[in-house]
Amino acid sequence: MMLTDYILIQLNGKPFNCIPGISLRDIILYLDLDFSSVVIEYNSEIIEKCDLSKTKVTAGDKIEVVTIVGGG
Repeated sequence: MMLTDYILIQLNGKPFNCIPGISLRDIILYLDLDFSSVVIEYNSEIIEKCDLSKTKVTAGDKIEVVTIVGGG
């Protein structure tokens, strides 16, 4: 059995354990969210969708995932 070290980040204001160096894209996939309907704020900056794969999280990061909902 292989043990993995985890880091603690804040995801939508709540503690979230993840593997070191995971990308924002992989977190969105893990959460099973639609890329076309979310906006990602990473440490108080909006991240462009094209940068999600290359943005790697580190311990203590703060991530806000905002889901865009259409309506009328």
